[in-house]
Amino acid sequence: MALSPSSVLLALVSLAAEVTLSTGSNECVARNFGHDSVVCECNSTYCDSVGSVTLPPLGQYSSYLTSRAGSRLKAVRGPVQVNSTGAGLRLTIVPFQKYQKIRGFGGAMTDAAAINILSLSAGAQDQLLRQYFSPEGIGYSVVRVPMASCDFSTRPYTYADTPGDYNLDNFTLAPEDVNMKIPLLQRAQALSPRPLSLLASAWSAPAWMKTNGALIGKGSLKGQPGGKEHKTWAQYYIRFLEEYAKYNLTFWALTTGNEPSAGQMTNYSFQALGFTPEEQRDWVALDLGPALHASSHPRTHVLILDDSRLLLPHWAKVVLNDIHAGRFIHGVAVHWYMDSLVPAEISLGVIHHLYPEYYLFGTEACSGWSPLDKGVKLGSWDRAEEYAHDIIGDLNHYVVGWTDWNLALDQTGGPNWVKNFVDSPVIVDAKRDVFYKQPHFYSMAHFSKFLWEGSQRVGVSASQETELEYSAFIRPDGSVVLIILNRSSSVIQFEVGDLAVGYISSTAPAYSLLTLAWNTH
Repeated sequence: MALSPSSVLLALVSLAAEVTLSTGSNECVARNFGHDSVVCECNSTYCDSVGSVTLPPLGQYSSYLTSRAGSRLKAVRGPVQVNSTGAGLRLTIVPFQKYQKIRGFGGAMTDAAAINILSLSAGAQDQLLRQYFSPEGIGYSVVRVPMASCDFSTRPYTYADTPGDYNLDNFTLAPEDVNMKIPLLQRAQALSPRPLSLLASAWSAPAWMKTNGALIGKGSLKGQPGGKEHKTWAQYYIRFLEEYAKYNLTFWALTTGNEPSAGQMTNYSFQALGFTPEEQRDWVALDLGPALHASSHPRTHVLILDDSRLLLPHWAKVVLNDIHAGRFIHGVAVHWYMDSLVPAEISLGVIHHLYPEYYLFGTEACSGWSPLDKGVKLGSWDRAEEYAHDIIGDLNHYVVGWTDWNLALDQTGGPNWVKNFVDSPVIVDAKRDVFYKQPHFYSMAHFSKFLWEGSQRVGVSASQETELEYSAFIRPDGSVVLIILNRSSSVIQFEVGDLAVGYISSTAPAYSLLTLAWNTH
């Protein structure tokens, strides 16, 4: 069709508008629900977004600030100085100290997350998915997918609930997969500029394969590794990968099962499958490893543990010291629960130093799980700080990725069939057709948006003791990213030294998270 001059002008104006939007002038619509900070409200036509981030040319830096006071990825540019400002605190980048490379960040497409996303209008659904996965969004590249039900389902089920079906002749995906999770994963993939790294975790084997004859409570697989239940359970994983592949969804990795310690607890309230480290070792060596190797998905990574780092280093030593199991394994998956009880150095650090060829990966975290601080808190800054503190601590101890739990929940922190309600970075209010981005959504963004796959952690040396927490990375294009958390009540002035470019003078406001980024050539 022919374009009139006025329509060309209109197109140019809208292009110019998009340029200003992408520099982050897209303001948060703040709402206060009585906690210590605010949420940002989004609907079918509007959502604040940081936009696609392009760094300024050599000699300038970009900074992004999120704070309890209400800044949300507030973008500022400034000059890199040739000379030091003589600030008391200097953080010096040490590029020759090289550590792990980043795989990615993300969240979980549980049944509950899918139900909540689909409870919105088409326009609001699209906004929500864009927030996480599109180039204007926060760059999620990892999605954890429960294999069948978990507590964040509306009912307990597996894909093979017919008793005695050792050949898995009746294996079928659930309506939750076909009608909800799969279409949303396809939409997320379509929005993402790169292939998503999908990660599969199973909560429980079918009841008929278990010692307790139930999906919940204390129970493990019947028989011994190498036996028919263990072989069938390995084939169940293969069938899951094959069924999802029919929808063009292939998995980067799978875990050996969600929280194996839960299935060793009497009266455990939701889906679990108990393994000791010895049982996990032998199941991988005799059943899962060989089954995967012989399948059409032999390159799928296998991550062990998928549980609290409380169980390290012992668990990983038992499994990885065995050559027959170790050859099938790629990494160790950890959940953030109880992290405050176990220093990262004696768990994550020890595992990295003992087994440097295996990577560490964070596979689950959520706020509002503890009985002392339960459920959704709209606008909680404390929870944003908890996320940032944990991620920085993990990154500084060799973790290559960090996965949040439910991508979205309702205002009660559900649905959850055992009422184990927790918080999420995105809370949906379907009645108003809006969703709220929590402060900890922005905590995730400070990492996921800036630390591309292949970014390598490097050293940082502080000139004096400081309350700041920080981690630095060199991205594949040579640019540097420094993430700084200030959990103190004081404003902290500092400067960053990078011998490749010069000095950056900066300030970390009280209760804030700051990402600085600059080009080096």
